[in-house]
Amino acid sequence: MDLFDYKPELERLHGQMIGPQDKPEGFTAPAGAVMKSPFTFAQYGETGRWVSELFPHQAKVIDEPAFLMAMTGRTNVHGPASYLACSGFTLPGFPCFGAWVSYGLGSLSQNMPAFVVLPDPRGLPYNQKGNFSAGFLPANHQGTVVDASASPPIPDLQADSRYGFARGQADRETLTALQNLNRRHAARYRGDSRFEARIAAAELAAAMQLSAPEAFDLATESETTQQAYGLNQPETQDFGRRCLLARRLIERGTRFVQVWSGPQGAVNNWDNHGNIQTELPPMARSVDQPIAALLTDLQQRGLLADTLLIWTTEFGRTPFAQGSLGRDHNSGTFVTWLAGAGIRKGTNWGRSDDLAYQTAEGKTWGYDLHATILHLLGIDHLRLTFRNSGIDRRLTDVHGRVIHEILSG
Repeated sequence: MDLFDYKPELERLHGQMIGPQDKPEGFTAPAGAVMKSPFTFAQYGETGRWVSELFPHQAKVIDEPAFLMAMTGRTNVHGPASYLACSGFTLPGFPCFGAWVSYGLGSLSQNMPAFVVLPDPRGLPYNQKGNFSAGFLPANHQGTVVDASASPPIPDLQADSRYGFARGQADRETLTALQNLNRRHAARYRGDSRFEARIAAAELAAAMQLSAPEAFDLATESETTQQAYGLNQPETQDFGRRCLLARRLIERGTRFVQVWSGPQGAVNNWDNHGNIQTELPPMARSVDQPIAALLTDLQQRGLLADTLLIWTTEFGRTPFAQGSLGRDHNSGTFVTWLAGAGIRKGTNWGRSDDLAYQTAEGKTWGYDLHATILHLLGIDHLRLTFRNSGIDRRLTDVHGRVIHEILSG
């Protein structure tokens, strides 16, 4: 209700105590009075979609995505909700979406990881690396976490400058010796995917000695491109860098790139319990221009034809105030948009109620989103399975339907 889901009824009911009397599960405080959005909305594009003043750059490309306006979840608690969004389950131990894609489709490149995670440099999200886990899938399908703010982003690909002897032929001979030892050890412990993953990681790291420095060198991008992503502004520099890296990784064969905004905790993220007026604008400003630039860049380069861009979260916020100016957790309804390969741009599916508190029509779950994305990747979500503890497990568990209403064909 502060970004994409414009609700005039909140203005009429502002200040009224009509929320739940008992504190729902996951709320951090009792529901307060109805609170209208402190931000103005306007209609944009040929579709006339309502967009908050907090997203002026996305407003310029608003006809490109398809919107799911009635997403819903099972919990108002960050940890389980983040697991649900990433893996389809509220508990740890299950493979995340990127791991399933890596397992189902394999790698496009011998020199780059199939699944890369670009977290916020201020910290990992709730569940830490559990959101990027391969779970019970072979361990080599877990996300490769890259700190894009570090120099270099991937450490230790080359020997330290103090050890010049560990380069060239010596480096190759050492790698061969280590691989022989590793293979002999792996033969003794067949079925341990963790060790196989370590071997695969070492082999990939050797290949990345040549490919990674070039892939992560943003200096090769034009000044126009860097400015478009906001690399020249402190507010957008970090998220812009990671969005630009995402495009470069996709170009070089990485199948699945996950870019996170905000760390775990009560500050510098989207968890605006204290004051929506002061806490939400800087977060929105940090991502708005880079997201619009990524969408435009993919389109102009012809990459959007076979690249799917997904904008989503684990849950929304309450239309009722927490305290006087904050908003609490709300899995009742939230917004997701998709753009690119196979998406019928400018479409809309679902509607929340007049307060943006619960879904009203076209309810969609994370299971449906996962099923739809797999469908666009050419995978039947019912058939992508892995037997674990006697159960043929799926990303979508026992749920999920493809949301054909937003697809182009």
